[in-house]
Amino acid sequence: MDTNEKELIHQLQQESSRDIAFRTLMALYKERLYWHIRKIVISHDDADDVLQNTFIKVYRSIQNFKGESKLYSWMYRIATNESITFLNKEAKRKQISNEEVKTNAINNLKADVYFEGDEIQIKLQKAIATLPQKQQLVFNMRYFDEVKYKNMSEILDTSEGALKSSYHLAVKKIEAFLTQD
Repeated sequence: MDTNEKELIHQLQQESSRDIAFRTLMALYKERLYWHIRKIVISHDDADDVLQNTFIKVYRSIQNFKGESKLYSWMYRIATNESITFLNKEAKRKQISNEEVKTNAINNLKADVYFEGDEIQIKLQKAIATLPQKQQLVFNMRYFDEVKYKNMSEILDTSEGALKSSYHLAVKKIEAFLTQD
């Protein structure tokens, strides 16, 4: 943890400087967290909602942050959990599986004014959606965000070896999906 991060955490944990420090925190991490969440929930509007819930949870929980991991890793874990919780609630509300929630979101991508991808991007999203949830997370974090296995291990609370294996399996499944037809 660098000096700037320690100072920010200190300010976040002090009542007198919390609000200003929190605005700084949001400015630093909003975009990266948004894209991490967006890769999980797919829809822009849903990603915005989950991001807001993530920052609310961070604000309410910052007093409990012990500094055992990097601040960003801790927030990444919260964002991941909030995203999974969102998908579970959506599935339950619509009485469908999590996979169907993601498939529906992918099928609606073309109508999403915030989506700038093409058919290849949609096909890649469909391939990722076929993976088990953990492999989806590992693939997205490694492939798109270039998260190091060490940091991913902190975020997902899994060994680096297991993460490397999950990523390798995910890549093989995605390659198979993309080459079928």
